[in-house]
Amino acid sequence: MAKILLIRHGQSLDNLNHIFTGWRDTDLSPDGIEEAKGIGEKLKDVAITKAYCSDLIRSKHTTEYALGNYHPNVSIIVDPRLRERDYGEIAGKNKDELAREYPKEFPLWHRSFDVPPPGGESIKDVEKRVLPALHDIMSEAKPDDIILISCHGNSMRPIRRYFEHMSDEEMASFDHTPGMIYEYSF
Repeated sequence: MAKILLIRHGQSLDNLNHIFTGWRDTDLSPDGIEEAKGIGEKLKDVAITKAYCSDLIRSKHTTEYALGNYHPNVSIIVDPRLRERDYGEIAGKNKDELAREYPKEFPLWHRSFDVPPPGGESIKDVEKRVLPALHDIMSEAKPDDIILISCHGNSMRPIRRYFEHMSDEEMASFDHTPGMIYEYSF
């Protein structure tokens, strides 16, 4: 039976400053680097055979730190379908300021399953992009593969939903614990 080890990228500079990041290509903060290295320590004795990440630098760097010196022969496959949600016009804006300026719309833009922010993607849209990537990863796996997937808070949602059988509301509602590794067998 193959396994997927699912992780969220470490804290980014935008996360640190409470900014909607989306497709902005912001790198890891110092704490984010430590989170990614901590994941690597947890995985040092795991025989990872494949690694996938999105094409955004925070996901790539998290994957590199997580593989670290323990998995030097594991190649990283970059798949843009694993990208974070596109926040459209609110990308690059401070979450606290937007919540004050748009008290009615903000909760929908932030966590609604099917309401996108202006010019962006809903979580439902992200799911339509991410699930085909997940199915491709799973269909290409060998029975003994241990696959690391490093992605983003919103691109993790459909993957967790797939394995954990969540409702739309459950999938849209939770936060991810930094440094957490979600493990699924298939």
